[in-house]
Amino acid sequence: MSDNRTFESTSRQLFRVDRKAVCYIKFIFEAYDGIAMVETIDPYAACIALHIAPGCEAEVDALLNDLRKEHLMECIN
Repeated sequence: MSDNRTFESTSRQLFRVDRKAVCYIKFIFEAYDGIAMVETIDPYAACIALHIAPGCEAEVDALLNDLRKEHLMECIN
């Protein structure tokens, strides 16, 4: 059986964040089921990657803007 659906790949953004905020940011994105996945790249440098689902970029940007009001989030792409 062939599957004719086309799957787009996620986009990836790298951030340096406050070390204490890594888990909080991860749990916030998990609460918004399916829009993005958080991966810890370097726990000592508090570097994370966001893997953003196709079509969810605007939602992720809005959420990032809110998170930046509370936590340091420096884009390092």
